[in-house]
Parts: sequence; structure tokens; C-alpha cells
Amino acid sequence: MVESSHIISSDVLVIGGGLAGIVTALESVRAGLSVTLVDRDTPERFGGLARWAFGGMLLVDTPLQQKMKITDSPEIALKDWLRFGELNTEDRLPLQWARHYVEHCRAEVYDWLTKEGIKFLPAVNWVERGRFGEGNRVPRYHVIWGTARELVKTLITALHQDSSHDQLTLLHQHRVTELDRQAGQVSGALAINEASGESVRLRARAVVMATGGINGSHQECRKNWPDDRPQPSEMLNGAHPFADGQMHHWVADKLDGQITHAGEMWNYAASFPHPYPHFPGHGLSTIPCKSALWLNHQGDRIGPEPLVTGYDTHWLCQRVAEQDKPWTWHLLNWRIAAKEFAISGAEHNQRIRDKQFPQFIKELLFGNHRLVQQMQRESRDFLVADTLEELAAKMNRLTCSNDINPKTLQATADAFDANFTRDTKLFNDHQIRLIQHARQWKPDRLRTCKPAPIQQKGAGPFIAIRMQLITRKSLGGLLTDLHSRVLDADGKPIDGLYCVGEAAGFGGGGANGKRSLEGTFLPGCILTAKTAVQSITGRENT
Repeated sequence: MVESSHIISSDVLVIGGGLAGIVTALESVRAGLSVTLVDRDTPERFGGLARWAFGGMLLVDTPLQQKMKITDSPEIALKDWLRFGELNTEDRLPLQWARHYVEHCRAEVYDWLTKEGIKFLPAVNWVERGRFGEGNRVPRYHVIWGTARELVKTLITALHQDSSHDQLTLLHQHRVTELDRQAGQVSGALAINEASGESVRLRARAVVMATGGINGSHQECRKNWPDDRPQPSEMLNGAHPFADGQMHHWVADKLDGQITHAGEMWNYAASFPHPYPHFPGHGLSTIPCKSALWLNHQGDRIGPEPLVTGYDTHWLCQRVAEQDKPWTWHLLNWRIAAKEFAISGAEHNQRIRDKQFPQFIKELLFGNHRLVQQMQRESRDFLVADTLEELAAKMNRLTCSNDINPKTLQATADAFDANFTRDTKLFNDHQIRLIQHARQWKPDRLRTCKPAPIQQKGAGPFIAIRMQLITRKSLGGLLTDLHSRVLDADGKPIDGLYCVGEAAGFGGGGANGKRSLEGTFLPGCILTAKTAVQSITGRENT
């Protein structure tokens, strides 16, 4: 054990400065508790991955849904959740957390955020519908006006405003290496200042782990990858690099905590390297264009069931991972890209992030040519050409190969375009059927092209985007009960230790099961954090 002469004491110690950690600290100071929050990142990156997130939230039976005449309820949402996530009936705690989420997300997330001044876009999106309708039966995806960056900034401001003198201590660029335990109770931690190398001992009556997941480490990610699922030889990183699972293992090794469902992950199938990476391997996760043709490395359309986003991300990832090479291609034209191409996150959604409503509506109606042009300039994986033959040559130059035969690429486009030589009522292509289904919902119709040939006159130039699988969120984590207390191997609470957010698998060590209905992560951080503070204050009052 490392000794330190520098000691900081508080009622609550929060390890991690992401959304879950910030909400834990905020609710604690509002309850009158003193808080020390220790975070590995720099002050300007306070907020973790949430600071860069798009800000989509799965919420149930909200006023916004009711305004759009969407009939929803916790009962309907729970059936969708359990069916789509394929939760094991023996996973008692994840099941409890799933029920807790759908029953409390309206009051504890939507209503709470509204009171904090957070607003949502005036439309509910419909994502993860399931390939066979087994996902979200109704639209539930609410988007924060200002993206998750607005959420983080608002809560950080509230944290500072609601903290009285000496009630809050923030330690940035500090890494916790071990926890303290006295008389059977977790009582603090040792942190290292990564700038100076100095150590500090942190004392607290309650310790809350908000350290994120494990997918920031590709070594951890690959080690836990399920044996029955294909794994690509190369992946990009969309998780926080500090979410490396080290403290998960410390708790498991030293305190007999349980890491569960570590092999369940929420990755994305279509990304390319960030032109200006924040860390090694940093990728940009796209929202793939529904109207693009998804091709293998040789330019053949992946099938027989075509890959289309918005229905089953888990399945898409497996299809991409099983390809012969660790990339796929999206073939589209400028018309499609301007209408449909988007990058997930706050960084590339300027109009929403900066609350520029007139410009947002203009780009929604007339196309986001600005983003397409930006990626054409900045990304070597975003290729533009006037002819398919020229495009094939660029694709081969990028991969230093002769994988793409121009005749193959031409035949792929011709085969799809042949659908439009017949009467429109005789389409017999599954991708076109899915697009037509998506366009039944007005928010999707606004950003999904009416089906048309790839080689439609005046729709060019052609675009090919090289895509790779990107790691994102851990669906597993430390096993916790409905009080956010970490449980040991015997299923008993480890006194004084709590875990929230992604570190806890968003509740119970894996509340989402094998797949998410999407948008369950930010609210999961909020719900688990608020539950932890309610439990801590209950302890304080007894």
C-alpha cells in the first residue's frame, strides 16, 4: 500500500467524471453531502464520452410522445426490451434494472432534465425497430437540443452553483489505483496525480465507481469477445480510452466483486478514422445512409439480406465482422449523402449542438452539403468520383489492392438500379421495402431519400466510403443491486461501495442484455447515479 501525506476527506468519493459521475456528485451536494470527484481527464474534457455524444435518449410515455400521438407505456417498453435484448430469465438483477428503467425514466430522466432546463427536439425518432419488428414497436428516441454537450455543460454549471463553500473538491488528471477498506467497509481510495506523480489519499464514507466501461481497451474488448461471434482483425475505437476496465478487475480481485456479461458490447458497424484523432485509433461512427448499398471488399453487395441501418445494430456488427477483410464499402451518390449522411456525436452535428434552428431546418429540407463537402476534404476514406470506373480506381488506391473490379462495381449498381425499370409497385428488393417502411414515419421521411437508382441522372457524383467496425459501449460491468451497491461473489453488498453508469453495465451488470433498444445509455447513467445517492442518503439518515 502506497502511503501519502496528502489526505482529502469527504462524505462521498466519486471516481470518474463522466455523466454518471457528474450526476452522482450533483445529487450528493444537493442532499447536503460533501463530495470529492476524481477524474483522469483534463478540466476542458470534464464530462467524459457524454461531452462528445449525440444526446439520444430512449424515454417512455413522455409528453413529446403523447403530442405526436404515440401510444407507449412501461409495459409495452419492457416487452420490447426483454425480447430484443434476449435477457436470460435467470439474470435477476439485470431484469430488475430493465423494469426500473422503463418505469422510472419518464420521471427520473425526462421530467428531471426538463426542470434542469434541458429541451428536446420536437420529434421522436424511431430506431432499432428489429429486422422482424421485434425491437422498438413505437418511436422512443428523444434527441437533446444542444446534443449531450449541452447536457454536460448544464449539469456541470448546476454542480458548481449548488455546491456551498468547501462542499465540492474536483481533482482532474488524477488516476485512482486502489481502494481502501477498513473494518470491512470501503473507506476511500489512493489517487495519483498524472501530471506531477504525487499521490493523494481520499477518505469517504461512501465510494461510487463511475469509471466507464471496458471497451476503451481493445485488449480487454478482444479478450471478452464471445467465441460464437465473428471478430474483425482490425477495429476503430469509439469508447473513452480511459475506460479500460482496470478498476473493474481491482474490485474483482481484491474485493471479490463480480464482473458479469463482459462479452456483451454495443459496437457500431460503420465508421472511419477521425481526420483529427483525439487518441490513437479514434474513429467516427456514422449513422449509415439507408439508401447506400453496403458492399464487401470486392464491391459485391452483401446479402442475400441487405444491410440497412436502423433495424438491428447488433446483427449489422456481426455481418460486418464476418467479412473476409476488416472493412466494407458504402456506395451512394451525392443526392443520398446530402439527405442521409450523418456522423454520430456532438462534434459533427453543429446545427443541433449550437442550437441553430433555422440552419438546422434548412439542411434538413435541402441537404447537409456542408458536412459531405467537409468529409470529402478531410477524410481519405470518403471518396468522390464522376464515374464508377474512376471510383473503383480510387477505392483500390486507398486499400493498396486490386480488390475492386470496375465491372463488378458497375454490375452491382446496375443490378440495384434494375428495380426502377419496372412499375414502382413491383419493387422486389428488401432494402427498398425497408426504406419505404422507414419513410412511413415523418421524421424518417424528412431524412431518408425516396427510393431511386444509384445512377440516377443528376444525382452524382458517386461516393464510396470505406467503413470499419468501431467499439463503443460495454453492456456488461460490475454486478449491482437496485440500490447501485456492488455485490460480492456471494451476492452480498460490499459495504460502502457503489457503481453507476457503464461501469455497472447500466445497472445490474448488464441491464440491456445482448442488444440495446438504443438511447438507453445516457438515461442509464442518470438513473443508476440517482439511485446510488438515494441509497447513500438513506444510509446517512439511519
